[in-house]
Amino acid sequence: MAVAVASEKPIVARKPSFPFTEVPRHWLGGTALASHLANGLNLLFPLGERFFVRSVRKHMDVVKADPALEARVRGFIAQEVRHGMEHERFFEIMEAQGLEIRKFLAWYEHAAFDVLVDVGTRLHPDLDLAVTVALEHFTAMFAERALEKDVLSQIAHPVMRDLLLWHACEEIEHKSVAFDVLARVNPSYPLRMGGLAMATFGLVFFWMAGAGALLRQEEGLSVRGLLRELVATRERNALMNGELARSFKDYLRRDFHPSQHPNEPLAEAWLRENGARLGLANTQAA
Repeated sequence: MAVAVASEKPIVARKPSFPFTEVPRHWLGGTALASHLANGLNLLFPLGERFFVRSVRKHMDVVKADPALEARVRGFIAQEVRHGMEHERFFEIMEAQGLEIRKFLAWYEHAAFDVLVDVGTRLHPDLDLAVTVALEHFTAMFAERALEKDVLSQIAHPVMRDLLLWHACEEIEHKSVAFDVLARVNPSYPLRMGGLAMATFGLVFFWMAGAGALLRQEEGLSVRGLLRELVATRERNALMNGELARSFKDYLRRDFHPSQHPNEPLAEAWLRENGARLGLANTQAA
């Protein structure tokens, strides 16, 4: 496992204020498919963020041996908690728009965490941390593409664009934290690969399940219309445009480390340009 490379910049959580009541039901590209593909991922975030925090927190005895890493971990936790809170606020808007999401969320919590994660943890006590590390890599790569290609500015409602790009910036800021914790706890390459396999399966399966649960609630959405939207959505979606596959391949290298992707300037530039407009004041790290 690659040697940890600590960032000199402190990781701090910001307190955004997003007027979600302005967001329409089909907020991405004006289509049900694109919007619900994104919403399907939104549904995974709050519970996923809590899982990330728990998987890192259980190793605080190791983390505290390195004060610099401990400070980064506390910043990571503060950011992830805030991400979960903001995405959960948007759940209320989805429900106000007539979308039933609670049944899916209850099933997702049971299937993903009570069953899948529990089985994985029994197979190896550090597998939950390895899963977190892999998912953090995926989110950082998605974040890099969103900021670099600026696709959201062209097709997303401004409020959701700001939510997702704020989230993307902070994912890039803390992209190495969980990885560096795993490097100290258990630097096993097979363990990291096991986490990658479980993370990839879980992400794709539950993401598509969430999107499907939402799309089934769209009246009058024909197969032909869905296929037409699928073609139009291809370049915007990380699964269909190969972004996930490229992230997967990159992660397979034994010497991989998140710092090998110098994408921090993208996040810094967006925050510098938009931070004051969004009132992104810093909050106390956890």
